Amino acid sequence: MIASLAAALLLSTAPADDSRPTIQAGAAQTQASPGAADLGEITVDGRRLEDMTRDFVREIGAPSRNRGLARWREGVCVGVANLQPELSQYIVDRVSTVARDVGLRAGAPGCTPSVLVVAVSDANAFTPQFVAMRPRLFRVGGAGMDRGGAALEQFKTNDLPVRWWIVTAPVDDDTGQLATRTPGMLIGDQDSGAEGNVMLFAPNTKTRQASRLSTQIVDDTKRAFIIVDVDKLGDVSTEQLADYIAFITLAQIDPQADPSGYASILNVFDDPTQTPRLTQWDQAYLTGLYDAVRTRRNLGANASEIVASIVDTRRDMQRAETTPGD
Repeated sequence: MIASLAAALLLSTAPADDSRPTIQAGAAQTQASPGAADLGEITVDGRRLEDMTRDFVREIGAPSRNRGLARWREGVCVGVANLQPELSQYIVDRVSTVARDVGLRAGAPGCTPSVLVVAVSDANAFTPQFVAMRPRLFRVGGAGMDRGGAALEQFKTNDLPVRWWIVTAPVDDDTGQLATRTPGMLIGDQDSGAEGNVMLFAPNTKTRQASRLSTQIVDDTKRAFIIVDVDKLGDVSTEQLADYIAFITLAQIDPQADPSGYASILNVFDDPTQTPRLTQWDQAYLTGLYDAVRTRRNLGANASEIVASIVDTRRDMQRAETTPGD
């Protein structure tokens, strides 16, 4: 099975479909979790909302080492292995729909997956073997491209119903070109007569303007591996699982985070009846992340920029809820 899944990295996915999928693995209630902060019911002042949003971002965010939160640049292509075709299509469609909601493109039929979802019956046995097959897919070797060796060991052994590994890269925001060197990187033609020129072996970024406060180097998500342990899903429905996968795919989420104080899809495995789908916290987080400019050089300031974007998104949601329809 392990060998066959190497080929899954080149899976062709079915076209994304905006119509509501018909498969349901179970019913879910819509009651909010007691004590959880639901953005839809917050009536406190804006400062309080900022504080709660900042805490949420700090709790669940898991950027690569010494980098800011990453996001996909243009689009995602989702591949699903080891599930029945209709269930695979359900997940592909839902993740693609959520991706489009934040302004990304969904992969066309035949695209090469940048997101690979693999369903197995024993993730603790499967995951170390999977990583060992192509370790450079998980630890590329460039600075700021993953969370490090300790985090990879947790990915292999964390015993969660769903586990994930996200690979990112610092890039030039103008061009999308890598801004960090990876093993074997060569710029241009090594036979061009420039033997010994170190510029051939490192990224070349043209600075549009010098600033101590802003930067044109941002972090892009490059690929995601999602391992689903089907024996540990419990009463989680197909809709809930797909929404959960969408959230952890589109944002860098800490597997060890404690989101219990917030109404979030991240709580779904603790109490499936209380979290039927992506919540307003989750939607505001994703929209705010993808709307943020992310040009602050200081990581703390960069995070604050994302927090402000999420808060603005939530206020827009509140206005839309209170404004009568045309």
